[in-house]
Amino acid sequence: MPDLTLDDDRATGAWVAPLVSTLLTLPACVLVYFVGGFSAMACDSCAGAEADRFESSFGVAFPVLLGGLGLALFLLAASWALPWERRSTTRRVGFALAAPVLVACVYGLFTVLVDWP
Repeated sequence: MPDLTLDDDRATGAWVAPLVSTLLTLPACVLVYFVGGFSAMACDSCAGAEADRFESSFGVAFPVLLGGLGLALFLLAASWALPWERRSTTRRVGFALAAPVLVACVYGLFTVLVDWP
């Protein structure tokens, strides 16, 4: 007699968390990237020591911003790439939640690192 038990370990709604994270993370990354890039013009009218302080702090803060956005995109990709099984649900939801939260945290860090005029 054949075994009629279900050994299917697939998670039924495994795509929901990565999809919601994608809809939040990608536009947030684009927005933060453009705001960070355009903020270089915040000190166009500055001169002397104020301009030097701004430029040196921006030179550190913008690569930090780019690295954080890259890490957020990596977390988003990891949430999609995990196996669609029940045992990976916690990690998938964790990665999907961490991606947009990281975008917000990285932007906050960027604004703190820049010595604004």
